[in-house]
Amino acid sequence: MADSAGTEQSIALPSAESSAARVPLWWGILTGLVAAGAGLAAGELVAGMSRQLRSPIVSVGDRVIDLVPKGLKEWAIRSFGTSDKAVLIATIFVVIAIAAMIVGVVTVRGRTDLGIAFAVLFGVLGGSASGIGRNTKVIGVLPSLAAGVVAAGVLVYGHRLTKPRTRPSATPAAPVAQSMLPTAGLNRRRFLVSTGGIAVAAAVLGSAGRGMQGRFNTALERVGVRLPAPKTSLPPLPTDPAVTTEGLSPLITPINSFFRIDTALSFPNVSLKSWRLRITGLVDRERAYTYDELLDRELIERDITISCVSNEVGGGLVGNARWIGCRLDDLLADSGIKPEADQIMGVSVDEFTAGFPVAALDGRDCIVAFGMNGEALPVKNGFPARLIVPGLYGYVSATKWLSEIRLTRFDTEEGYWVPRGWSALAPVKTQSRIDRPGTNIAAGTVAIAGVAWAPALGIEQVEVQINDGSWQATALGPSLSNNAWRQWWISWDATPGQHLIRCRATDGSGATQTEQRADVAPDGATGWHTIRVTVAG
Repeated sequence: MADSAGTEQSIALPSAESSAARVPLWWGILTGLVAAGAGLAAGELVAGMSRQLRSPIVSVGDRVIDLVPKGLKEWAIRSFGTSDKAVLIATIFVVIAIAAMIVGVVTVRGRTDLGIAFAVLFGVLGGSASGIGRNTKVIGVLPSLAAGVVAAGVLVYGHRLTKPRTRPSATPAAPVAQSMLPTAGLNRRRFLVSTGGIAVAAAVLGSAGRGMQGRFNTALERVGVRLPAPKTSLPPLPTDPAVTTEGLSPLITPINSFFRIDTALSFPNVSLKSWRLRITGLVDRERAYTYDELLDRELIERDITISCVSNEVGGGLVGNARWIGCRLDDLLADSGIKPEADQIMGVSVDEFTAGFPVAALDGRDCIVAFGMNGEALPVKNGFPARLIVPGLYGYVSATKWLSEIRLTRFDTEEGYWVPRGWSALAPVKTQSRIDRPGTNIAAGTVAIAGVAWAPALGIEQVEVQINDGSWQATALGPSLSNNAWRQWWISWDATPGQHLIRCRATDGSGATQTEQRADVAPDGATGWHTIRVTVAG
């Protein structure tokens, strides 16, 4: 305005600093979350452009699995079981969200340099996880770099939304100081509409990216696979005692109940058109087989129990299945094993490695498996092919998503878990487990029942002890093979009160499993499974 003498009275515009100081906490939190979400959506979209690319979240999760200490891994499996990977993904999202909220607040209150630095760090860490280490390719950095760039852009835009908008003066001839006047305070409506639009766009693009990645879904190729009948088929399964004994583990573990423990945060995308199983290393002739060439070999069918070394006494990380595949010893004989080779190293599509002795080719039914329980291997269980070696824990033998079998030596190469503190040699310990009764039951006659396993040796006897009494022999279920578990049961007159029930198994060599308790590390748990049962009067 001008006074009667024509002197000008200036009106000071709010500074950027005073505007930033007024930005509420929730404004920054929402900006950070939307920026992180938009970045991750951009990463998903780019990942959907090629089979060789993966989500930044998956890439980071894979590196966490690679680097996590053994003790923390065991804690995760004990605490979350087969849900450990879902918990890891959720944890990564939570960490990103917390960091994003902090950075969002700092950015909108004036430190855009820190916001951009965080976004760059976000992209660099994700890019490193995608381009360095197991299951990585240099091209893999692209999704994470895209995520970082988009996140930085949204953070900067969120800061700009904190600046007061100006409007022209009603008096055309007014001086510049008067011609642009600030609007009243922060424009919350403009901010919410803008960030809401970005969030919606991110959700759409992220979903589109996930859908594009679905083009590489290995499960779609598996649907079209029809396995040929094995030359040596097994007879039909006998009547399963689990049908009449509620709570008893079945003879054959259903696929949807079969445990899954591995280092893959997401299933590898395998195309049967390009997949090859290579035989390499200390062999006379390196070979490469297509899927169809392997199916054309003589196939066998075998009932084999496999167990994870992380299975605690009485645990559920064990299962019995009817596997179809070709004999490993026959396959390797075609390439010729050199005398100096003492280790067979399985290598997965995602570059996981597991090595076991050449001496395991001692006549036991080591299989390159393509089928499980009468159908093609499920993707989660290793499609298109995996190794099954009776009598050895999975971490040294049961390589899923198999891409290479390398003949090597123990003194020159170690499998994935060995340098992380696990034993290089891992024969399965004889174990027995009580499946029923539960911990709280009514008085009366009930069954005590469970399963026992000693792959390659078989189970000869299972005994039960109640309240420090004498050991009682149980009835045994059908023996599918020495490599498969056996069910067992005994009738018990349960009286009111507290009771301790133990079980122990004797394997085919006549050795009874030890009472001595040992942790799962470094080569498998030992001890008698013991439960406490409360019987109501």
